[in-house]
Amino acid sequence: MTQRLWMAVTPGPLRTRVVMMNEVGKSVLVARLPHGPRHPQALQRLSEALGLWCGVPVRVVLAVDGPEAFCITRRWFATFDQLTRRPLHEIEFVEALAPPQDEARFADVRRMLRARMSRG
Repeated sequence: MTQRLWMAVTPGPLRTRVVMMNEVGKSVLVARLPHGPRHPQALQRLSEALGLWCGVPVRVVLAVDGPEAFCITRRWFATFDQLTRRPLHEIEFVEALAPPQDEARFADVRRMLRARMSRG
């Protein structure tokens, strides 16, 4: 069976937090990016690039609904139009997280991703 990486993308009012984990739940990448992508294909290409870098498919979980859903901006809206299925990444939409107590620690993003990983 092919390994897979899981990536959670959680846009916030000022920045987007990204956590990538392997199948056993170990963090491979943790990043804070500007709020919205500057190019509509940025998320797709980031997912593809990480899949190519690691040589395995990437499953992306993009939080778009809920209290921290700041995806309804022009930059994110343009991104939704560009999302397509590619061999090295899949993107799905999930409910966003409640505002974290400590945004710097990424614990809430890791919990969201682990819960999604357990569903397959």
